[in-house]
Amino acid sequence: MGLLLFLHVLLVAVAARAPAAHAWGKEGHYMTCKIAESFLTKEASTAVKDLLPGWAGGDLAETCSWADTQRFRYRWSSPLHFADSEGGCKFVYSRDCHNTKGEKDMCVVGAINNYTAALEDSSSPFDPTESLMFLAHFVGDVHQPLHCGNTDDLGGNTIIVHWYRRKSNLHKVWDVNVIETAMKDFYNDDMSTMIKAIQLNITEDWSNEEKQWETCSSRTKTCADKYANESAKLGCTAYEGVEQDSTLGDDYFFSALPVVQKRIAQGGVRLAVILNKIFSGNGRLQSS
Repeated sequence: MGLLLFLHVLLVAVAARAPAAHAWGKEGHYMTCKIAESFLTKEASTAVKDLLPGWAGGDLAETCSWADTQRFRYRWSSPLHFADSEGGCKFVYSRDCHNTKGEKDMCVVGAINNYTAALEDSSSPFDPTESLMFLAHFVGDVHQPLHCGNTDDLGGNTIIVHWYRRKSNLHKVWDVNVIETAMKDFYNDDMSTMIKAIQLNITEDWSNEEKQWETCSSRTKTCADKYANESAKLGCTAYEGVEQDSTLGDDYFFSALPVVQKRIAQGGVRLAVILNKIFSGNGRLQSS
């Protein structure tokens, strides 16, 4: 049996998805980017390090929560963190990718496509360092199932629940509570052990699936719409059996945890694929 992966998030999602919504949290984004770093080609790794700000110390993972710190500076970026849908457990780009003003392409899928294109185009007016940091963050965001949840409950933010004995909301359960509980019970807050465990599962238990994670048939855009649709389907399951003031405990915890751990893995692999394609012209992963 493969190692169980328990991932810790500290950042608490606020109750209102507009204007703010966070996915995973600092630790989750850090792990996603650390996993991606391990699969970068030499050319891509060099290019990424050249673009990183000095404060990152050459480590992409150090920048992967930067986008969350810029929400008040760049207020237009708030809707780029999610892609909620009108229901049906399915993300439809033409219907769902817009902000509250109805402006098209203003969702996490549009953001991934746009920042990828900006990094591929040396004449782009966008700052390449910021484009890289936004891209790395948003690839993590799109893999959090309730960042592609239902519009009417703001991705679970308005569904108040109890996580064991603590008051929470459904979105926070997925952002924070599942991962905090796992960290407390199993990992003693050791993130390096978590990263090694998730990398081991990618190369061993999930090795056959991992090839499918890499696959993207689009030649002109990323496959972020595919990732959002996966999250929408998983998010639909996350709502099952949950009502206002539900108490969620062991049964919910052990059903949600495998989803969380695999989505972190998929986010890391797919970020590496995108960056390798941008900077080395090859979407394949570097063997770690």
